[in-house]
Amino acid sequence: MIAITGASGQLGRLVIQSLLERVPAEQIVALVRDPGKVQDLAARGVVVRTADYNQPATLTAALKGVDKLLLISSNELGNRAAQHRAVIDAAKAAGVTLLAYTSVLHADTSTLGLAAEHRDTEAALKASGVPHVLLRNGWYTENYLANVPSAVEHGVLLGSAGEGRISSAPRADYAQAAAVVLTTEGQAGNVYELAGDSSYTLTELAALISEKTGKPVVYQNLPQAEFEGVLVSVGLPAGLAALLADSDAAAAKGALFDESGVLGRLIGRGTTPVRESLG
Repeated sequence: MIAITGASGQLGRLVIQSLLERVPAEQIVALVRDPGKVQDLAARGVVVRTADYNQPATLTAALKGVDKLLLISSNELGNRAAQHRAVIDAAKAAGVTLLAYTSVLHADTSTLGLAAEHRDTEAALKASGVPHVLLRNGWYTENYLANVPSAVEHGVLLGSAGEGRISSAPRADYAQAAAVVLTTEGQAGNVYELAGDSSYTLTELAALISEKTGKPVVYQNLPQAEFEGVLVSVGLPAGLAALLADSDAAAAKGALFDESGVLGRLIGRGTTPVRESLG
């Protein structure tokens, strides 16, 4: 049995889709807070169980009989380390034989603000004694694609990444990598630094957007605090705005760049370039 936390989320759903190509549906367990959100998966034969990071008792029950577990990092910034520890404790109690965790690229050395909670989780995993594998995911291309409509409308792509190179890949590529790891033996102890095969600067991304849409788009680099203020002004929650601005500033120093090619080798094909993701 292979269980996936956050199965109703964007990455979780993609992992399950990829797993369905590799194992029978009845061997896949979708762990969600609201089972109503995954009725389509249940209809395909996937086992659905209620699991809430904030209610440890639900985790213990949900992991009964589970051999392998993919812990997809929570999106509740500031609460993630504690939530992840609850899952790790439940996995240990349930006798899970392999826990795969979606960390962040170069978590041990990363200057990204969001890396701190990932480092805490990695430390908790090591201390737990649960056999585990780290999927240190790089940036999702979708993180920047969300800005494309606004960039086209206003003719400017805003950010704080300077000329830092970003090795992104779509969520589907990372999801496929997770499915490969979960269905391949001998993974305990492995650490995968996962990122796109190719990289780009935001200046280059603006040029690609312009090329694809036929509308002039240029990149405008802003100081981190100013970019954060812009994000808040367009309606983003303060915490998320701070995270995105911090990530851009770290990208300027190379935090989102990696040229190891590990992701492409793991999934057996080249990662999807940003040009293709733009459609």
